[in-house]
Parts: sequence; C-alpha cells; structure tokens
Amino acid sequence: MSVESLAEQFLTLHRPGAPLLLPNAWDAGSAKILAELGFAAIATTSSGFAATLGRRDGDVTREEALANAADLVRAVGIPVSADLENGYADEPRDVAEIVSAARDVGLAGCSIEDYTGHDDDPIYDAGLARERISAAAGASGSLVLTARCENYLHGRPVLPETLVRLQAYQEAGADVLYAPGLTDLGEIRTVCAETDRPVNVLLVRGGPSPAELADAGVARISVGGTFAWNALAGLIEAARELLDGDTAFLDRAVPARQIIDSAFR
Repeated sequence: MSVESLAEQFLTLHRPGAPLLLPNAWDAGSAKILAELGFAAIATTSSGFAATLGRRDGDVTREEALANAADLVRAVGIPVSADLENGYADEPRDVAEIVSAARDVGLAGCSIEDYTGHDDDPIYDAGLARERISAAAGASGSLVLTARCENYLHGRPVLPETLVRLQAYQEAGADVLYAPGLTDLGEIRTVCAETDRPVNVLLVRGGPSPAELADAGVARISVGGTFAWNALAGLIEAARELLDGDTAFLDRAVPARQIIDSAFR
C-alpha cells in the first residue's frame, strides 16, 4: 500500500465518539505483536524506544528516531505514526525538514510538540510554536500531522491557554490535536467541542476510561510509553522470581510465545 493510502487510511480511523485505539510500539518486534493482535494502526514511543537503548526520554537523536520509525514501517503493513518530540530542533525550517524525512521513510503520520526541552523555559513562545506547526504542515504532504501542546506536562495546566494553542495549531494546518496530561473529563469535552480537528488523549492511571473518552468526543486514544513499561515490568518480575528460585515465569511465557511465534512467522 502506498504512503498516501496508508495516511488516508490512518486519518479515516479518527472518529469522534468511536476513537482509534493507538498503541505505542518501541521496536519492530512489539509492532508486529500489536499488529497481530488486531490493532488498526500503531505509533512509536520516544520514551519506550529510548529505554531500549538504556536511555531516558529525550536522549534519542533525530537520526535514531527516524531509523526506529523506519524499522516499524518495514515490520507492519498498517499505518505507523512517529513521535518526533519537538522535531529535534527549534527553528521552523528544521522542523519542516524532519517532517519531510518522516514522509520519506513511509510513515502515515507524525507528531510535533511545543516542549522546548529546557526546564527553565519549557514551552515555546506561542507565535514561534504556531510557526513550527505551520512549517511542519507545509512539509507533511499526505502525512497526518499531530500537534501537541505540552502545557499540562510542564507546570502550566491552564485550559484557556492550552485551548488557544490547540486552536492556533489547527489553523496552522495540524490534522490532529493532542494535549498530553489532560485528565479532567470536563476539560477534555471542552477541547473536543471547541476545536475542529480529531483530538487524541493519553490514557493514564486514574484518568477517564476509553468508554468515557469516547463519550466525550475523543477521536484517538494512545498509551505513550506504558506498554513498554509493562513489558519491562514483566522482565523485572521474572528476573526477581529467578533470583528467588521461583520458576513461575516459565508458565507465563507459554501463551505469549504462541502469539509471538504467529506475529513473527
């Protein structure tokens, strides 16, 4: 299937009230397993991929992120969207360059956030942030561009400002809007009602359920690095059992191995 067809398919999966469940894979193997389980599309996870390299989120290079995304595209025949953090650059022209590169590796979508990477000044000026999304949209072609407002993750949990930013990103050409960290169902309803693009919400512990998010008008639900952390949690549990002389992990691996073998056939 062509890149354009995959991107079109990806966008049509965003249905307010019947959201796309978008799991985040961290390597080709996890991508194949998620496709085998029946997910219609997948996304990368910057934090999950960084963990495979023994690093923290934010410590991956642009080249490494693109190579990881390309691995996932080659692994599966469903749409793949890449978490490209802040575009690994400040200037709009450089953000446009990585979005163009994302298109070239066969991605169906990508996300660009307004987090600067600097704790003392974590969010880009609103004007520059809009320019960055505009530049990304100009380079995206058929790619589904998700614009992320990072306010709620970086000490600025203010809905009016977040909403203004999301509306500006919409006007700048974003196809999907995303404010990770939003957990209040009333605020999520407001974002869905006050914007004209599909809204993605990050599923978090203690937050609204998928059914509640669907009722609020959400069009896409993602899990970030949580699947990767679950996989590593399984590793930690099995390792501790072995250290204690317990072999329960051998039994737990049997049903998983059947799915893995099928996915890797």
